[in-house]
Amino acid sequence: MLIRNIESKVRLATFLCLASFILSLSIASIVSFFAYRQVSDARKGIYLLDNGNIPLLAKRVEVQVNRGAEYRAHIARFHSLFFSLIPDEKYIESQMKQAMYLIDESGVQQYNNLKERSFFSSVLSSSAVLTIQADSIFLDEKTRYFRYYGTQRIDRRSSVITRSLLTEGHLSDLSARSENNPHGVLITGWKTLENRDISNVTKNPF
Repeated sequence: MLIRNIESKVRLATFLCLASFILSLSIASIVSFFAYRQVSDARKGIYLLDNGNIPLLAKRVEVQVNRGAEYRAHIARFHSLFFSLIPDEKYIESQMKQAMYLIDESGVQQYNNLKERSFFSSVLSSSAVLTIQADSIFLDEKTRYFRYYGTQRIDRRSSVITRSLLTEGHLSDLSARSENNPHGVLITGWKTLENRDISNVTKNPF
């Protein structure tokens, strides 16, 4: 009887020790998980000083959360720079310089093609004012493919021409952002699929 009692007590003690170990390990894992999550959430918060006095909590948003909106803003900005022009040589050069920071060599190629066709010279000689309006931007975030649908207005002394513009390309993330490229994105493989006249209204000379 004595031996059986000892064996029972040993088994009970072993069971209690094992149960205690598993329970302690579970509690430690749960506490560690919530502590890690709390620290991660805390790192997303940035405290700013209002005139050096009151600390204000500002939440840091994950980059990918709003990436689609940044992609669309980048696409719209490039097209606005490239297709919005006035008859001012320095202004055109400035627009093209800013636009080239947002695109790869495919943009440089189109720019050179327009120069060879004396497009910019015709803008200066005809005192044309070019403006572009984005109608819609299709974006596939998985493949980073986009299509830009816009309407271009060319206001000359003698007429006002309205054109539909359709371009396509892909997007590539850069490792860093800069003042010249605030979204950290580069347009690649850019092509103009359509640029046709919708209307051509002659101005009244009187």
